[in-house]
Amino acid sequence: MKNKYMKLLSVFIIIFCVGIMIVLVKAYFDGEFDSVETLQAYIKRFGLFGPVVLTVIQAAQVVVPILPGFLGCSAGAVMFGCWGGFICNYIGISIGSVAAFFLARKFGMRLVGSIFPESKFEKWSARAGNSKSFTAFLFAAMVLPLFPDDFFCYFTGLTQMKVRKFIWIIILGKPWCILAYSIAFSLIK
Repeated sequence: MKNKYMKLLSVFIIIFCVGIMIVLVKAYFDGEFDSVETLQAYIKRFGLFGPVVLTVIQAAQVVVPILPGFLGCSAGAVMFGCWGGFICNYIGISIGSVAAFFLARKFGMRLVGSIFPESKFEKWSARAGNSKSFTAFLFAAMVLPLFPDDFFCYFTGLTQMKVRKFIWIIILGKPWCILAYSIAFSLIK
């Protein structure tokens, strides 16, 4: 009986996630994510659920890396202030990062190769492979801006790194760059 409920819950979660992705892809093609202004207008339409929508968008932009993450960070900071934007962005990006790791772990190189160009994979995997400590390299990539964080979340899912270690790197490494973006963009108001 428990197994039946777990399967039903899994099907519901999959349908829910596919539905969210369809809505976000439609919004993307409708031009809702072309700039900070269009993204802000899109999020404002959801009223009180705006922070939830921003969090979902930030999680989705890691899993389906078609949007730059700073776009959501800037929209969140301007709309919800430094700390409100930071919380939405940090939670969303962290959830998306862990989801990307698990997707790569489950579906392997076939998925990662379909998302990222081979040249990008070769370039960054060679750099990561040449580092003395991939853990330190990954942590630095999460802390510093302008690294291809989304790629490294997927790439790490292909490695033997333990899930717990990856999650701790996300929890401790991700907030710094997001906080810097939140502070910078909240001053724009």
